[in-house]
Amino acid sequence: MPLCASTKVMDYIQLFEMGGTTLLLIDVQRDFHPGGSLAIPTADADAERIVQLLEKSINNPIHPKIDRVIATLDSHHKLHIAHPCFWISGADGITHPRPFTIISHQDVLEGKWKPRSDLHIDQKTLLHKDFAPSSLLSSCVNQEFFDITKYCIEYTRLLEDKGRFQLCIWPEHCLIGSEGHAMHSNVRLALETWCDTFGKSIEWIMKGQNLLTEMYSCLAAEVPISIETSWNQSLLQNLQSEDRIWIVGQAMSHCVNYTVRDLLNHMLPEERHKVYVLKDCMSPVPGFEKESQDFLSFVSASGANICVSTDLK
Repeated sequence: MPLCASTKVMDYIQLFEMGGTTLLLIDVQRDFHPGGSLAIPTADADAERIVQLLEKSINNPIHPKIDRVIATLDSHHKLHIAHPCFWISGADGITHPRPFTIISHQDVLEGKWKPRSDLHIDQKTLLHKDFAPSSLLSSCVNQEFFDITKYCIEYTRLLEDKGRFQLCIWPEHCLIGSEGHAMHSNVRLALETWCDTFGKSIEWIMKGQNLLTEMYSCLAAEVPISIETSWNQSLLQNLQSEDRIWIVGQAMSHCVNYTVRDLLNHMLPEERHKVYVLKDCMSPVPGFEKESQDFLSFVSASGANICVSTDLK
């Protein structure tokens, strides 16, 4: 059947590329590996198993075959809302919170921690009226003035109301342009070989570059405030078109956890069997082991698959 004249070339190509196996690599970046600023001790071993999985596809593309690779990159500016230098102590106006400090809504409301008053925020770029909650938009008194304290009070409330998190201050990590932002070198080399072997390119997704919200899931920010942080329906539909989705990366307790939760919660129950969580290719942030166990229980109860990389056929 001929295509209509308005059909784009890319649409034509995609008609013949739906289905198959997609490998979704979540934040396989240097800062999450030993030597990085938010290192997970076992992440290098996880990465080597990812490399072995790619090499199996390269050496014997029928068993197992990886048809498509999507890779996310946690991508932050230094003055991100979950980094220390965004905040100062309400007591002395100088001290920054230490990494892993939890800043509650009540802490911000009472002035225990305050956002820096000299932060330069372009609210016209970072807050979009069609996506940001109205209570956050009210932080913009007018086009020239953005009340960052009012924003943070409301942001931490919305974050806690969602029931996933309080605001955790992380070590500065995955700063855009830094060595820590780059993909783990062995995985990157294996991906380059995969590209060269099959004539395909990696599909890269950057997340977290908005200063004013956290984005653990690659499908949406914890509190969406802009087009880029709102629900990524296109990515969801692309993943739903696949026969199998193999998920690997860091960290099991956070970005893997909430990407998979978002994915499964937006799939029909009869579609969830497509999703495979490769538990030997991911690890939790130290101290968040319970969150990882809760995540695996959720995956199992949802009807998706939990396996190890050597199980894949």
